[in-house]
Amino acid sequence: MTNVWPTVRLGDVLHECDRAVPSSDLDKVNLAGVYSFGRGLFKRGPMSPGETSYTTYNRLFTDDFVISQPKAWEGALARVTPEFEGWFLSPVFPTFRSDAARLDVCFLEWFCKRESVWTELQGKSRGIGARRESVLPSQFLSMEIPLPPLAKQRLIVGRIEELAGEIATAQRLRAEVAEEAEALLVVLAHRGDLTDRDKELAGWRRLPLRSVVRHVDDSHRVDGARSYPNLGIYSYGRGLFPKPDIEGASTSAPFLRRVHRGQFIYSRLFAFEGAYGVVSDEFDERFVSNEYPTFDCDGDAVLPEFLGAYFKAPSVWRAVAVGSKGIGHRRQRVQLEQLLSHELWVPPMDLQRQLAVVVGEIAAFNASQGEVGSELDAFMPAVLDRAFKGEL
Repeated sequence: MTNVWPTVRLGDVLHECDRAVPSSDLDKVNLAGVYSFGRGLFKRGPMSPGETSYTTYNRLFTDDFVISQPKAWEGALARVTPEFEGWFLSPVFPTFRSDAARLDVCFLEWFCKRESVWTELQGKSRGIGARRESVLPSQFLSMEIPLPPLAKQRLIVGRIEELAGEIATAQRLRAEVAEEAEALLVVLAHRGDLTDRDKELAGWRRLPLRSVVRHVDDSHRVDGARSYPNLGIYSYGRGLFPKPDIEGASTSAPFLRRVHRGQFIYSRLFAFEGAYGVVSDEFDERFVSNEYPTFDCDGDAVLPEFLGAYFKAPSVWRAVAVGSKGIGHRRQRVQLEQLLSHELWVPPMDLQRQLAVVVGEIAAFNASQGEVGSELDAFMPAVLDRAFKGEL
């Protein structure tokens, strides 16, 4: 049943507050920020007011409501929770207070987590270019909100929070299962419960990586009329991901390197934090820059599934990265020779095949869980849509 609640302007139940404190009155500012996409406030930490050009800061109080003028159109709106009492935002974050007899601020908070609200604000915003669309307080207050009686608002908020908690629990359990599966692969690839002697007796061999892989370079001269399907490598052992195509006409690279299924690959720039992976069917014949060396595996000695699991271990990233050079923490390139010189324990082929089976089972499970995750991600917007239609 669609709601028959009256609709009111936000400006009738919400007013802008003057929370400005002169910078000259402050020795230190605990500065907060507002995430986009309805994700609430975050802590940026203490700073000296003299570090910026702001002449004032807005002090926060529990149950204030704040918006980011530059980013309200992409969901940077939030209720101030108790943990942010006494924190500050810069002047580009107007602060509001609800008429507590008519509008529960938590009801407003959930209302403003809806994409339709952000889209409406984008239509009201002004500026040149997508990153300069500023939402004025008056534009925010001109929006309309369905307004049931206060008791009903609180019942709706309670039901939304109950469902949100159940969704969060399901998402947390999914993440825990995924982490445990990744940890299992590391355990199977490293067998830290075995001594070196145990491994020798079981047929493991300690070898430099260069003895079981071969560096290959299937580079192609860039054609300005072509698009090249691209990939990237997540850090922290999380594997490969698709990236937007590289347009031949817009890249400065004279060559791009084509990769093939079953190859081992890494990022020279981010190997120190686990940017290693194996090319699966999904990424076969995509292209990368020369920052991504690729290798064929000696199929008689090592399986790519084993290498993929082995290089998920942080201890390996640290060992390989010793001696990396660059400017700054984010530019510690791991060169080819460092990687190829790394010595590892390689298990017998029958154990690698068993590991490959487990890798395949986990990949299939993760794919099914990805579908579940998409359903969970879509569930909360559906809950909010029903809630503000009076159907919850």
